[in-house]
Amino acid sequence: MNLHSQTTSSSSNSLFALVDVNNFYVSCERVFQPKLEDVPMVVLSNNDGCAVARSAEVKALGVKMGTPWFQMKDLAKKHGILAQSSNYTLYGDMSSRVVQVLRTFTPNLEAYSIDESFLQIETVLKQYQDTIELGQKIKQQVKDTTGLPVCVGIGASKTLAKLANHLAKKHKQFAGVCDVNAMAKEELYQWMSETEVGEVWGVGKQIAKKLKAQNIQSVFDLLQASPQAMRQQFGVVMERLCYELRGTSCLQLEEVAPAKQQIIASRSFGKPVTSQAELAQSVATHVARAAEKLRAQNSTTGALTVFIQTNPFKQNEPQHHQSVTIPLADPTDNTLTLTNAALAGLKQIYQASFRYKKAGVILNLIGDKPTAQQSLFDDIETKGKSAHLMKAVDEINTRFGNAAIRSAASGTNSTKQEWQMRSNNRSPNYTTRWDELPVAR
Repeated sequence: MNLHSQTTSSSSNSLFALVDVNNFYVSCERVFQPKLEDVPMVVLSNNDGCAVARSAEVKALGVKMGTPWFQMKDLAKKHGILAQSSNYTLYGDMSSRVVQVLRTFTPNLEAYSIDESFLQIETVLKQYQDTIELGQKIKQQVKDTTGLPVCVGIGASKTLAKLANHLAKKHKQFAGVCDVNAMAKEELYQWMSETEVGEVWGVGKQIAKKLKAQNIQSVFDLLQASPQAMRQQFGVVMERLCYELRGTSCLQLEEVAPAKQQIIASRSFGKPVTSQAELAQSVATHVARAAEKLRAQNSTTGALTVFIQTNPFKQNEPQHHQSVTIPLADPTDNTLTLTNAALAGLKQIYQASFRYKKAGVILNLIGDKPTAQQSLFDDIETKGKSAHLMKAVDEINTRFGNAAIRSAASGTNSTKQEWQMRSNNRSPNYTTRWDELPVAR
């Protein structure tokens, strides 16, 4: 099959760059603790459970993503692996700082995840000698401004940019920047032949197994496959990926993230909880977090689900998993209204004598606030006061830190909250709290 005329040149002449922070959580920790550079380390999930990020040194030891910390104890002792508790406040702020830097290059940007962003760059190339110079400039600017290391992958489609980023990370000869669009076709096909099909963006483990069963082992094998045949077997998404690998851009930038249709807030407890009062504090805290996200996307919710559950892994203990959905007569984004509904739901499902491991809330029936249907009996003045109150709460918490102001139902600073998750080795919030600023001596 002759692919020379079918790949790497997009009819729309689009050019995408994927900027990805290397080992993001680990790198965030190292920015403010240079002594951790080259130290094998992992960042642990909520409650210090399992590895959600691994340094290159730990990956080289064969530690897989999601490995429980208790299973790594002997390996950690042997190789001096350091474990950090996750600090999502720090990671979220550092992610925002990276995006701010990237926006100085182009406004055409999609923040795809906390550590990855797509940039559409064909309109800014004239300012640079070539794409590699632009990629190196992006790489250096992010490093100078935030201290974080990134790799840049460039291609005629988002899928090719993702592949290029993978090559930039795995192969030192690219010096952190790879442009597959500038490669000779023979060279690109060689790299594709050496890259497993599971590395293609959007091809999960199960689909990769099915593809390999059909002898589609590499990215190049998938490139050779018929897009129509792939659609018949796997759906339209796989067909688009096939065309994207050929350089035809089918996936455009999502410069404005779509509003979430469901918002979930939940955490496992640091220790088992038995009392309704402690569960109520947890539920109220989760409601506040979910309502804040709801307001951030300018939405309201028409129903709220509360759930509580014991530890399913402790089969020797009595088990209780239950939830209840509370419909709201008037869709709202008000934290206090949602808290009252959630606590009423908790009262319905709570049973004494169980050792609960987790609680949470789910906001359902989410709609756009500006277009929400008004009721004949709406109190416009009260709704206006509610909106001003929630705006003030969000502004205060943005300025002074998460939960600087909160409902009494969430507990006070003097309240002992043993239900809070374990975080025994969390780094300070260097960038978001005045009292935790890094100190230079």
